[in-house]
Amino acid sequence: MMRCCTLLGLLVWSLVGQAGQLIAQETEDNRKMLVCSTTQIADFARQVVGDRMQVLCVLAPGQDPHLYEIKPSDSRLVARADLCLENGWHLEGNDWMKNLAHDAGKPIVTCVKGARAYFLKEGDAEVYDPHAWFSPLNAAVYVRNILDGVVRIDPQNKDEYQARTQLYLAELAVLHSWIRRQVNKVPPQQRQLVTSHDAFNYFCNEYKFTASAPAGWSTGDEVGGGVTPERRRQAVESIRKFGVKAIFVETSVNPELIQQIARDAGVRIGGTLYSDSMGPPGTAGETYLGMMRENVLKIVNGLK
Repeated sequence: MMRCCTLLGLLVWSLVGQAGQLIAQETEDNRKMLVCSTTQIADFARQVVGDRMQVLCVLAPGQDPHLYEIKPSDSRLVARADLCLENGWHLEGNDWMKNLAHDAGKPIVTCVKGARAYFLKEGDAEVYDPHAWFSPLNAAVYVRNILDGVVRIDPQNKDEYQARTQLYLAELAVLHSWIRRQVNKVPPQQRQLVTSHDAFNYFCNEYKFTASAPAGWSTGDEVGGGVTPERRRQAVESIRKFGVKAIFVETSVNPELIQQIARDAGVRIGGTLYSDSMGPPGTAGETYLGMMRENVLKIVNGLK
């Protein structure tokens, strides 16, 4: 009996010790930390660092970086970072990620640096279109910029980061080729992509679509602001004129107005596209590769 009690005691003590080790592992993560502004950038960063670093994101899936308002918890998060990553070109409204990093004295990588740029009309001026990741060729630029930043803070693991990066760049090249084959199923005259706001210019330029968003739905203005009845009428007329078969809503933009325009124009909604944010865990859009594949399949099926 005494022996059984002793064995039982040892078993309980062992289990308690293992549980304590797991708790310590969860609460004391000594890896370097990357803090990213958007879900796309966080995914790119994970492809580069694997499990070697922690990768955290300010925005949750579905949140709009243009309109996001920072919270005290964001400042506390950035204060713990070894490196911050932002998109740039004012995707983060009022440069909130850059300001968080500056206030905390943290280094920051601007991922669009060196990307091929397109511009948006904002009144009489032109501004950078910040949605550059919608071209896989530009996505590769993001990844290389992240690699450079990561190597600066952890040079001893440079070879590992470079190996992961090369593998992911190969996957982006495969994605680019696959998209070209898919969009070829849509006749050129039917490649009219009407979406909730002007996020898809890079995709459209890369794959020979005409991009259109109802006037007033721009990155420069708050999305959906300034859509007058006249602008709405012009959008409906344009859809009818070009014989657009379907128009699309976006995950991070209120769909109400685009749904009204679809009804007025007599066209169907072709689906919901991932735009300024990826999907939540467990969805097909939880990674950049997944969100691009889902978008392409919906666009092709809606327009061909």
